[in-house]
Amino acid sequence: MAKQISVFLENKAGRLSHVTRVLGEAGINIRALSIADTSDFGILRIIVSDPEKAYRILKEANFTVSETEVIAVQVPDSPGGLATVLEQMSDANLNIEYLYAFLGTSGNDALVIFKVEDIEGARQTFKEKGIPFLDEQKLYKL
Repeated sequence: MAKQISVFLENKAGRLSHVTRVLGEAGINIRALSIADTSDFGILRIIVSDPEKAYRILKEANFTVSETEVIAVQVPDSPGGLATVLEQMSDANLNIEYLYAFLGTSGNDALVIFKVEDIEGARQTFKEKGIPFLDEQKLYKL
């Protein structure tokens, strides 16, 4: 399991750059990100090198911030790799609230960040099925 930081952003020019500047000046590296938006606001979801510090720094900078547990899974970077993992999750009746992905470091895999209702159930399913997932410290150091 890993901690994801979510930041509520008004849909205005410069808001995203302000978040990234605040994190950068605090020495926090962004490992992955996703933005979901509407016409008025967006939710920035980030995996960072130091989530506790990022949460604190962003709060101090007057951003609306929350922390969520997610799980990072290694998926083969090949056609059907993600489908196989998703089918196994479906077979285990695991509901996915959202996901986002980025290339892994080996070049042969992708990393998928899952937000699921039952994170312990997902973790157990991944173990049983031999699907590799990253512990939080490995993820933060990518």
